[in-house]
Amino acid sequence: MFVGTRKILAMLALGISLSTVSIAQESLFKAAEHHYENLSYVKAIEAFESLIARKGLSDSQKLTANIMLADSYAKIKDAVNAERIYKSIFDNGTDLSGENSIILLKYAQALASNGKYEQSQDLYESYMQKVENDPRGKGFSKLYNDVTILNKNMNCYKVDYLSINTNAADFSPSYFNDGLVFISNRKNTTGVRRVFEWNNTPFLDMYYLDDISALGSTAAGLGGGPASVDLSKKRKKSGVVGDDEYTAPTANDSRTIGTYGGTNISMGLGYGDKPITESDKFDATLNSKYHEGPTAFFKDGSRVIFTRNNFLNGKAAKSSDGINKLKLYIANAEKDGWGDLSELPFNSDEYSTGHPALSPDEKLLFFASDMPGGYGGTDIYVSRIDNGNWSAPINLGPQVNTKGNEMFPFIDEKGNMYFSSDGHPGLGDLDIFFVQIDGITSRGRIINLGAPINSSKDDFGIVTDGTRLNGYFSSNRKRGGNDDDIYKFERECELKEGCQLILAIYDAETKMPLDNVIVSYNDGDGNRQEAISDSDGSINIEDLDSDHEFTFRAERDGYNPNTISYSTEDCDNEPSRIEIPLSIPQEQVVAQTENSSDNEGNENGLNSDSGISESGFTKGTSGINTCNIHGRVTLQKNGLPIAGVLIKIKNECDGSSNTKVTDASGYFEFPVTEGCDYIIEASKSDLASKGKKVSRINCKDGDITADIVMFGKGDVVSIDNIYFDYGKCNIRKDAREGLDKVVDIMRQYPGMKIEISSHTDSRSSKEFNQKISTGRAKASAEYLMKRGISRNRITYKGYGESQLVNGCADGVNCTEAQHQANRRSEFTILQMN
Repeated sequence: MFVGTRKILAMLALGISLSTVSIAQESLFKAAEHHYENLSYVKAIEAFESLIARKGLSDSQKLTANIMLADSYAKIKDAVNAERIYKSIFDNGTDLSGENSIILLKYAQALASNGKYEQSQDLYESYMQKVENDPRGKGFSKLYNDVTILNKNMNCYKVDYLSINTNAADFSPSYFNDGLVFISNRKNTTGVRRVFEWNNTPFLDMYYLDDISALGSTAAGLGGGPASVDLSKKRKKSGVVGDDEYTAPTANDSRTIGTYGGTNISMGLGYGDKPITESDKFDATLNSKYHEGPTAFFKDGSRVIFTRNNFLNGKAAKSSDGINKLKLYIANAEKDGWGDLSELPFNSDEYSTGHPALSPDEKLLFFASDMPGGYGGTDIYVSRIDNGNWSAPINLGPQVNTKGNEMFPFIDEKGNMYFSSDGHPGLGDLDIFFVQIDGITSRGRIINLGAPINSSKDDFGIVTDGTRLNGYFSSNRKRGGNDDDIYKFERECELKEGCQLILAIYDAETKMPLDNVIVSYNDGDGNRQEAISDSDGSINIEDLDSDHEFTFRAERDGYNPNTISYSTEDCDNEPSRIEIPLSIPQEQVVAQTENSSDNEGNENGLNSDSGISESGFTKGTSGINTCNIHGRVTLQKNGLPIAGVLIKIKNECDGSSNTKVTDASGYFEFPVTEGCDYIIEASKSDLASKGKKVSRINCKDGDITADIVMFGKGDVVSIDNIYFDYGKCNIRKDAREGLDKVVDIMRQYPGMKIEISSHTDSRSSKEFNQKISTGRAKASAEYLMKRGISRNRITYKGYGESQLVNGCADGVNCTEAQHQANRRSEFTILQMN
């Protein structure tokens, strides 16, 4: 049920199975499947664990059992055990293509929930390659390359753990009168104890603390118990809810999906059943024997919209597949409580609706649902209220909704929306996001609130003001599983929620990064700002205003200044990168070259007066000897010549250049001057090349041959001279030359996207080789990124010993040279434009 139990990923599963089929005579395997299919995940876990421990299962049965077991752990929010089982599936060599590719996604999610971002990133990368139409792979992989970007407001918030919490689930507070209405499944002290079979926890009810000032708090931690609590604050005796003249603005935290809870929650860990600050159950008419919560109160306190299982007037109903779904209900305040309950017209027995949130003018209702036609598991919808009539729900669209789950909307006093999602890139499980809303249309970018509001666990159900100065939110970060708690936060500084931009400044000729470059620009308010590049040629600007055009001017002694423009209209939660090349003034290049030539001529013993070198070589009539550079341009994939290639040759002595186009045989030829260096570049649509550099032309030996090979999409290009120490992934200094050449190529072809791949020989275990090659490929990719190549142009993959270029497999005697041929780094061109 939405109403409170854990934001479990498939709202479809939200609810209560009404099946009572006996399993006494079924096999243990069928019994385990029965529990799983009927959403009794704790029972399914016990059965599957017992089943797997036994021998005699076929490989197919064992895989099925492990997949259902891992998913059961994930459903009850036990990420540690979910990771354990997914790892066993992964390590067993299971084919993770096709339908099984979802295992990569769920394994990555479990690792992120446990704070293992680097391992999670690797799996998201693999998932991205197998499921190209799911942006979660790319988005999370990109974020986890540097997850610290979500820490930039870490010191702006003070977060406290509240004394209202218990060792059960307590979450999704709403302001009501001078107090809070919140949701809890704390144990009843009287009456029959009914439990939700999803995770064997009590059903959720609405509770009411009538005086917020009675709350005590402690500094929030990620584990352990409270340090101290102010026990002097006693709560007042509760009055009748809803009989006041004015109710504070709605604080709609919504919560969806049936349940949560780790198996450790029922083992007596954490705090006791009774909170330090007591509260009462909300109105008995609204609380039923099933799930209730979260709530959305109208400002005058006359009405409330709330979530509940499909139960009205003492009767429960179920879907065609036997699930008691969630629905939205509305009730009116009466003298002695609440009455006139009715369900909203867009509810259905076949899908769930829940997590209500009202706009400031109370004309729009935002809510979460898994109704057909959405983008993922649960989406956020909006319905307009007009004279008591409700419009058909409208999906907020793909900017807000993803292939994952969006839920728990809250609309602040300015009409902007907060919501929780596990589909937008975040720290793990549900994160809280913010987006500006214009009526029913989202505008601007989706902003992850970052730490400390978000954590690697579930964070949701926020209530705050229009400037986010203070408020409350819910999280299970302290003990995980089913144990949600309510936290209070206060903002103590200005937030950094603008766009992050990394400037990469380098020498246009050598491609080497430039330090001490002064970059100036005007901020969003028109104020002049300056920054200086570091030793990597980088400048990190963390808080550029969104939807703004910026102009950056880079200056350094000895270089021409350069100015570039950048728009933050389309920035996201990850930093963008732009490159600024700086060139040396041409007159300075000529002067340096002339001085170098004079010095080299004297060192070589040339007699400038006689015009004849000591070797007896005679200069031409102009005093300069010339010859020709010629060559042929061919395709890498088949060796065929390429006609129509534009060839540019540049004389490094005087900066002059010349161009020609290859003929039908791919041939080109240029006159050159002895003693000078030349750079040759080839360009043709959808093709690239490494080019050529010919140093110190020597015409005494006749014409010079400089053939050029071009490559395109799908071609694999070797990277020479990439060295790693045995068993390590860090790039040695003597390995950088090869990668610097890749940087040059990427800068020359800004539309090129590549995959960096690393390969090993067959020595050592396959597992070791796979791990080390993945680490080396990642290190190579990060090297390119640090030199200003945008991360969205680079993917990487380690292939271990799976793609040997010769027969040197396990058990085959080979020379060191043959093994060396297998130890290689390459890049594959994925895109050229």
